[in-house]
Amino acid sequence: MATTGDTGTDAVPLAVELRGITKRFPGVVANRDIELKVRRGEVHAIVGENGAGKSTLMKTLYGEHRPDEGTILIDGRELTLRSPSDAIGAGIGMVHQHFMLADNFTVLENIVLGSEPTRGGRLDRAEARRRILELSDRYALGLDPDVLVEDLGVGARQRVEIAKVLYRDARILILDEPTAVLVPHEVDELFGNLAELTREGLTVLFISHKLDEVRRVANSITVIRRGTTVGTADPKTTTVRQLAELMVGAELPSPETRTSTVREKPVISVEHLTVVTPEGRPLIDDVGLTVREGEVVGIAGVEGNGQAELVDAIMGLRPLAAGTVVFDGGGTGDGGSVGLEDITHWSTRARREAGLGFIPEDRHRQGMLLEAPLWENRILGHQTLPPAAKGMFIDRKSARADTERIMQQYDVRAPSPDTLAVALSGGNQQKLIVGREMSSDPRLLIAAHPTRGVDIGAQAAIWELLKDARAEGMGILLISADLDELIGLSDTLHVMLRGRLVATLDPARVTPEELGGHMTGAHHTAGAA
Repeated sequence: MATTGDTGTDAVPLAVELRGITKRFPGVVANRDIELKVRRGEVHAIVGENGAGKSTLMKTLYGEHRPDEGTILIDGRELTLRSPSDAIGAGIGMVHQHFMLADNFTVLENIVLGSEPTRGGRLDRAEARRRILELSDRYALGLDPDVLVEDLGVGARQRVEIAKVLYRDARILILDEPTAVLVPHEVDELFGNLAELTREGLTVLFISHKLDEVRRVANSITVIRRGTTVGTADPKTTTVRQLAELMVGAELPSPETRTSTVREKPVISVEHLTVVTPEGRPLIDDVGLTVREGEVVGIAGVEGNGQAELVDAIMGLRPLAAGTVVFDGGGTGDGGSVGLEDITHWSTRARREAGLGFIPEDRHRQGMLLEAPLWENRILGHQTLPPAAKGMFIDRKSARADTERIMQQYDVRAPSPDTLAVALSGGNQQKLIVGREMSSDPRLLIAAHPTRGVDIGAQAAIWELLKDARAEGMGILLISADLDELIGLSDTLHVMLRGRLVATLDPARVTPEELGGHMTGAHHTAGAA
């Protein structure tokens, strides 16, 4: 029997109301007596630390989890959501922090999957294409229905996920860290899209760690700490500092460091690096750069301009059409000689053993085995080195012990090293990867979006780790969509556009707005590399 929920303030009815939601997993209470009220036609932000229970709560609202206690009301009606299909039927759609797309399907096939329009028992591609292009134009998503998802960057994949939700006529949208991969002008466009959605009466639940963005886009805010609601806030009257204190009891950190630790000795140098598609189209075009000991070299660029391919090429994950990669592994790796060595034709494993650390852009696709325990993920990519290796065998006892050390040192919140990686929040997964890569004491750390999806406390801890490693002489190649992070941490800052390094900027002088202009090609590329 349906019950009627409360209405929101100013007589605006509630689109979502959660009463006393509790969700338990073995050894963990993820949500405890959660209360949430979301008015129809608003952007309602949910903020909290990694592991605070935000994603679990949203998965419960989306029908992926069944609450152990509590009540869910949608538009005033009490509902039992047994599956995502039930949630979709109730007008709820979710864009996960890690996308749920099939790489070998086209954009069109991913969007219509499970909701295929048919004609004569077959997929009506013309109708599907018409609807997708209509959505794309209406919300400025810029989608090509016929492109394979595997050929898209992370930002484009996110837009596919949003279109997938809108295609199913969702009235309530759950967006989990939607701006994590976007540059400032893309954030502006997304926020414009959200404003249009809410003007049409749709409701958006917005999960984010970027408190300045939360204050900018949200109509109201709920703060969750360690599994329970600790307060609500009005973004018009609440400061970022106050939100940070509600979340973690600390002020907002800053990445900025201006004391130079750069030494003369190069750690890695790439020259004339070129990567092409099978059809011969350049993805990276004649790129050259050097990272020295104690130097952070930042790479800025709009998603899809070659940053991911550059990282893959340096790590040996993509073949080169031209160019060389020279690395100083300090006497390890192939040949064992001291000094710079040409590693252009080395395997990824040899590069790893030589001292290249790697924090990947997409932790699920390149950084983890989600159905494996944490201790196996700790040794992933390092299984031939201590503490994982004992002769020709894996030393499970040492691997588990070192995983416990990383969990404690990097605040990875999980019951034990035997916990499956899939059970962790995205931020805790990221902290495990950072701990794994930093523990190998690499000569060069390639850090692609190292703080993506982590809360402000973990973000500050990762920044301090990078600063300390830089001071001790580690070279760091930093790729990030967070322009404040790039400007604050980098000693040298390059801009990548259409596969080329088009500008070299001084991080001490450039503003985020100027950097964004170079990234989009709006500025002249003075100082081109």
